Amino acid sequence: MVSIVAYLIFRTDGAADSDDAWAFRFLTDVRTWVDQNRDTSPVFLYGVNYLRLGVVVLVGAVQSLLYGLGAIGLIATAGTIALVLAGWRSALLAVGGFVALGLLDLWTESVDTLVLTLSAVVLTVLIGVPLGVLAARVRWVGAAMRPVLDVMQILPTFAYLAPMTLLFLIGEPAAIIATLIYAVPATIRITQLGISEVSATTVEAATALGSTRWQVLRKVRLPMARPTLVLAVNQTIMMALSMVVVTALIDAPGLGLNIVVALERVNVGAAFDAGLAIVVLAIVLDRVTTNAASRRVRRIWLVAPAVVLVAALVIGFTNDFPGDWRFSFAAPVNDVTGWAELHWYDATEAIKNGITAALLNPLESLLVTTPWWLLVAVVLAFGTLTGGWRSGLIAALATAGLSGLGLWQHSMQTLATVLVAAVLTLLFGLLLGVLAARHDRFARGLRPLLDAAQTMPSFVYLLPAVALFGATRFTAIVAAVIYAVPPVVRLVERGIRDVPATVVEAARSAGSTPRQLLWKVQLPMARGGLMLATNQGIVMVLAMVVVGGLVGAGALGYDVVAGFSQREDFGQGLAAGLAIVLLGILLDRLTQGFSQRKKVFRS
Repeated sequence: MVSIVAYLIFRTDGAADSDDAWAFRFLTDVRTWVDQNRDTSPVFLYGVNYLRLGVVVLVGAVQSLLYGLGAIGLIATAGTIALVLAGWRSALLAVGGFVALGLLDLWTESVDTLVLTLSAVVLTVLIGVPLGVLAARVRWVGAAMRPVLDVMQILPTFAYLAPMTLLFLIGEPAAIIATLIYAVPATIRITQLGISEVSATTVEAATALGSTRWQVLRKVRLPMARPTLVLAVNQTIMMALSMVVVTALIDAPGLGLNIVVALERVNVGAAFDAGLAIVVLAIVLDRVTTNAASRRVRRIWLVAPAVVLVAALVIGFTNDFPGDWRFSFAAPVNDVTGWAELHWYDATEAIKNGITAALLNPLESLLVTTPWWLLVAVVLAFGTLTGGWRSGLIAALATAGLSGLGLWQHSMQTLATVLVAAVLTLLFGLLLGVLAARHDRFARGLRPLLDAAQTMPSFVYLLPAVALFGATRFTAIVAAVIYAVPPVVRLVERGIRDVPATVVEAARSAGSTPRQLLWKVQLPMARGGLMLATNQGIVMVLAMVVVGGLVGAGALGYDVVAGFSQREDFGQGLAAGLAIVLLGILLDRLTQGFSQRKKVFRS
């Protein structure tokens, strides 16, 4: 009540953000200093420039290897590696997938994407696995890394791009370093988990036999943690592939560039071809690494990929994909898009205008016209009540930072879009998750769709949204819902299925109807999983809403893109990236703190 009265008294007129905020000027001055001292400052001469050169050398080596194999050689090598590591089914999938990339006439772009992905994965694994082992073995290291990894994992992909272009310029080095920073938290955490879960009895037995710490690590911990380490590599590859597609915005080559160009030209068909190629590449890499986790490989079998690799390099196949037959979905997809725009226009416009008028516009107006200090106070109070004073304070400081950056209006517009998309995501996710948890047949039918959806990079989700709703801010909401629903469904289903069977049977014996069982037993007892689903859904929605700046969402997403493309807007673009970081921290602390507080209350 107090906050409502304060809003009615002190609400503002929602004036537009300044184009000359102190943060913009400061960050622009930072860029000017970097440009002027890039070849003279010791920080760049002996640090950043050497790092950039090392990345260039690595990318060049991987590129020379893959292109040196030629199209036929790369297909044969991929099939052989998949056969040895993951079995004949994965080998057929790998060969078929790479052939499909050529048939789509996207061979060169696909290889460029694979080059960036593999280069980033090599660096990420070399850095992430040792850090994960160290975090598992040294308690204070793990404790010190935990908050850093928390922040890194909630940051949307866009947040990494502006700082990387400042330090490493646009192009492949900035793309690789941004991808490394994005993917390494998952590598570290999964590795830490795998090492920590190795049986203490086995370790004690090895130690009792006189093994040194290094021998225990090399001969006991790492071999026993192999399935988890393979999972770490799998997740690293998936995250790296997702990120290198986004780095097309900073002039990285590959399939992402095709999608960006197609979206700029509103050519849904061309974007569909590139998106399909990304999905094929993701599925191949995912299935091969996933199946490798459960398959024992004899060292002698590794000779086969080596022989094929050497033979392909010696023969020197042509880089071009052989054959003249190519197939594109661009024309039929554009025909379907045109048909949908013509026949579904009234329905899609009604949905778009209805949600915009009923939810988005009122919420945006409320947030934009709220004084910054009042929202900070509300966030502090809410965060303290639900998650404790630490969560409340962190969320309040993040909210105050949005005003300090001079991007209050754009931040509130983005926040309004995120909240509307999050509500829709949670509604769909809860509905599908409950159905999957209560009906096994429905869950089995839904599982392949969720598996495919979670292997797709974020750019792909813009395609159906643009096709149905055009380039508007509502498009970002639709894309965000499609992008975030799969993990929410999985978490909701898992939470409900984890409710003890004895409790469910007791409720049924007491005469509870299926509706009463759901609302009074399963949902309350699955509250932890539901809150985790809420947290992950909101964070993923934020990431996708920001990417929606490419298709008319405006606000912070547009500011970031403008900062890349227009030098005079660099300061504002970098400030927008920082604002996205603060929004992520704000939303994460509130939802995660609420979940943790509920656990304390229940205990």
